[in-house]
Amino acid sequence: MTEQTTLNYQKTHFLKSAAKLNQCPPDTGREVAFAGRSNAGKSSALNALTGSSKLARTSKTPGRTQLINFFTVEEGLYLVDLPGYGYAKVPEAMKKEWQYHLNDYLSRRESLCGLVLLVDIRHPMKEFDQMMLQWSIESQLPLHILLTKADKLKQGAAKQVLNKLKNQLRDYPLVSIQLFSSLKKAGVEQLSATLDDWLLEEASNLSEE
Repeated sequence: MTEQTTLNYQKTHFLKSAAKLNQCPPDTGREVAFAGRSNAGKSSALNALTGSSKLARTSKTPGRTQLINFFTVEEGLYLVDLPGYGYAKVPEAMKKEWQYHLNDYLSRRESLCGLVLLVDIRHPMKEFDQMMLQWSIESQLPLHILLTKADKLKQGAAKQVLNKLKNQLRDYPLVSIQLFSSLKKAGVEQLSATLDDWLLEEASNLSEE
């Protein structure tokens, strides 16, 4: 049997939304979660990856993703859109509720095999980003940082930010980083390759045994 090495993300489709961990799909298979501050361009990145303008709902009002949204890539392989952190105009109690369920998902979900952290290249590594970085290092969960909206900077300036962060993160082998622009569809192939490695790792290991 030929070993599968790539996935077709354009076949990705919505599965379900969950407000809390016990509403999530069965904890089997493998999934990669996308996290980021509310203005980091998370929905746009998911849409660029999957070639769909409607897969993840984008909004001019940051913070509209208030649920954990599951998307099926192939049977048993999923992408997960986590609630945006920060800018939503909602009561503080509701923000704390989201944060509790987000933490619950991250710490208890067995299927989670990697985390994509979306960071606006113009405002890199704010408090939430640092918190997610620290959590992934402590949990030994692979983390891939997307420096989004790279088209907003000149090429030289964007590479400067990338190289500076690469240097800061060089001691963490499970952390990788790249430039990304949803508008220009730049970086989609690199992101796809990282997701392939994570989602298909188990299948690859089985074929080697």
